[in-house]
Amino acid sequence: MLMKLAVVFCVFALVAAVAGSIPAKGPVYRVTLSEPASVNGTALKPGEYRVAVTAGKATFMLGKESHEVSVKVEEAAKKFDSNRVQFNNENNTNAIKEICVGGTKTRLIFN
Repeated sequence: MLMKLAVVFCVFALVAAVAGSIPAKGPVYRVTLSEPASVNGTALKPGEYRVAVTAGKATFMLGKESHEVSVKVEEAAKKFDSNRVQFNNENNTNAIKEICVGGTKTRLIFN
């Protein structure tokens, strides 16, 4: 009986470990925001976000929190050296206009 319980526990632990590591479809980038900002009207807290891009949508993930917004993806002529986040100051908040992804030619443009 104890052996069956141990096997069941191990199976559940394995399933939980694998479930947390399932990759998102499409590219995932890491972007750090040092101060509060907004993107397409969605408020974002400071922190290191994972940004998953699929089919015209960008999903900003910070821990268990996630926000999905529309995005336009463009390719630049040359690679960006590091991440760059461009802001517009609207109504005393930093609205993200564009993110240039370091190490790639990818530009994420937000309306």
